[in-house]
This record gives sequence, C-alpha cells and structure tokens, in this order.
Amino acid sequence: MNLALMIIDLQKAFYDDESRHSMDSACEYINAILPVFRKAKLPIFWIQHIDEEDGVVPGTDGFEFISQLQPEGGEHRIHKKYGNSFNKTNCIDIIDEKNIDTVIITGYCAEHCILSTYRGALDHDLTPIILKHGIAGNNQKNTEFVEDISELITYGALKKILEEKL
Repeated sequence: MNLALMIIDLQKAFYDDESRHSMDSACEYINAILPVFRKAKLPIFWIQHIDEEDGVVPGTDGFEFISQLQPEGGEHRIHKKYGNSFNKTNCIDIIDEKNIDTVIITGYCAEHCILSTYRGALDHDLTPIILKHGIAGNNQKNTEFVEDISELITYGALKKILEEKL
C-alpha cells in the first residue's frame, strides 16, 4: 500500500459561521496526522479550489488555507476548478509517477468536493479512504452521510500503519 494524504479546500473563503466549527474540528485530526505523513516522507497534496465568479483565485486572501493549516515546502499544491480534485488537474499524473494506490482524503466540503474526489479516485483505480472526523461541511448530517457511505480510517489506526512503515 502506497499512501498519500489529500487536504481539500480548507480555504479562508469558505471559513464562515456555517462551516467554522466543522472546519476547526477537521483540522484537529488533519494536524494530528500531518507530522506522521511528513516523518514517513509520504506525499501530501494541498488542494485549493478556484472560483473566479466569487473571487476565490490565487493571490487573494480567500484562496489561502485557513490559519490552522500550514503547508511545507516540497508538498504538492493542486489548483482545481471542479469538485473532483482529479478533473483537469495534474493530480493523477503525480500520483501515478509516485506509484500511489491509496489516498487518504480530508477537507471541505463533505457532500461536494470530498465525495467528488472520493469517487474520482475510484475512477482512477485508486483506493480512497476518508480520515474519520477529518472532513468538514456546512451540514453535520451530510458530513455523517458521506462518512457512512465511504471507507473510513481512524486517526489511531492510520498512525499505527504509518509508524510501522518507518
């Protein structure tokens, strides 16, 4: 199993009264697993959504990741215009180049970009797994639904797997 971590759309433009609590909660789990991925030298993909109509474009404050998340040099940055992080991006090219077969999916918004990317990974014959409690949304029921219909892994199980790779 060759793993990568995907952190999707946790951007300032989407961080509002409706999503704030959910995003903060997801960041706790993402920030807990990030150092383990980094120590294992596994690929990390930082996915940022572009929405020109709403002004969410590179160079604007809203395009940046929320302050709880800090990408590091050498980690992959992917800019997307569709819900599916694989659609018309170079994400799958990097994944194929690195022989990744399993993606751990985290981020925002559960019923949109998370679910689209999950299904997109399946279309590319990858194994997508959602980090339990590592996804956010505007509606808790929708977030729970996405977790209910998807393959999940807990932080503790993923940490154990990654530590065994070291």
